[in-house]
Amino acid sequence: MSCIFCDIREKKVPAEIVYEDEDIMAFRDADPRAPVHILIIPKKHILSLSEIDEEDRELIGRICRVAARIARQESIARSGFRLVVNSGPDAGQAVDHLHFHLLGGRSMSWPPG
Repeated sequence: MSCIFCDIREKKVPAEIVYEDEDIMAFRDADPRAPVHILIIPKKHILSLSEIDEEDRELIGRICRVAARIARQESIARSGFRLVVNSGPDAGQAVDHLHFHLLGGRSMSWPPG
């Protein structure tokens, strides 16, 4: 089964990559919901947040640190940003590869959804 995020990771599909290391990649969302909308993915294919296990603990923590770094890089750290993970179809997960939405650059309402 093809995964668009795995194809982006393998550079088979173009994306505007804003961060990459050996385990994590971040790129601009093709259909942004905020002035800054960046998707952060583990390079390891993990289906959803429900599928992480103990060995992924450090990776998930690193993703959060990368999100904060990108927020500073995008000049949204001071004004505020949102980091969202949708897990499963009822939550709105559209791609079956764990991904974090980094959103900012505008005021956001609560509750979301």
